[in-house]
Amino acid sequence: MIIFPAVDIKDGQCVRLAQGQADAVTVFSSDPVAQANIWADQGAEYLHVVDLDGAFSGIPKNYDLIRDICSQIDIPVQLGGGIRDVETAAKYIEAGVERLIIGTMALEDEEKFVELCDRFPGQIGVSLDAVAGQLKSRGWVEDAGISVFDILPRIEGAGAAFIIYTDISRDGMQTGVNIRALADLCSKTKLPVIAAGGVATLDDVMNLYPLVSKGLEGAISGKAIYTGSLDFAEAVKWIKDQS
Repeated sequence: MIIFPAVDIKDGQCVRLAQGQADAVTVFSSDPVAQANIWADQGAEYLHVVDLDGAFSGIPKNYDLIRDICSQIDIPVQLGGGIRDVETAAKYIEAGVERLIIGTMALEDEEKFVELCDRFPGQIGVSLDAVAGQLKSRGWVEDAGISVFDILPRIEGAGAAFIIYTDISRDGMQTGVNIRALADLCSKTKLPVIAAGGVATLDDVMNLYPLVSKGLEGAISGKAIYTGSLDFAEAVKWIKDQS
């Protein structure tokens, strides 16, 4: 099980949003590159980076910062936010991003998403961001008009390599993870699943751990590791002690 520390970038800063709302911003660092190095030094196996400006605008806004993160840390980076064409994806892969997380394109343009998966096999994941099982797109501001389970056959057939499932109602709220929804998702797909939204304490990590045998790859944590309600190094050590 991997704990993915989140580095969410908005206006050049490392921030967290409450329930994905652009105006509910807390700034945790003015230097995302330095913050990425902190998590790497504390034992992170993989870094989760989101270009929030890109997610809201549909256009990559923080390419230079993301390139610098990839060049300055020695762990792989997965990236989401504003990747809505193959050209943008290729540019990020060339910059050193290991794998890409696609949201809007996967929901709205099946042909383009298939092309992307064919171009970068094993490197394309899908972000399923939902409220009560109903998907959101375009930076979580629009209803996608489809449910989590309705979309699964399409993204599996297209060649997606993994899924990130975000319970939007819990994101940034530190209210605990939605174990039932995650267990249900793991039971209905063969793709590795990463949990996001609500990971607040070591107890949440412990509660998630049994799902590893069902297909859970890990969990993303943002606000909790920045505020200290989840000690990142402690969580990494606890997971290692289970093996």
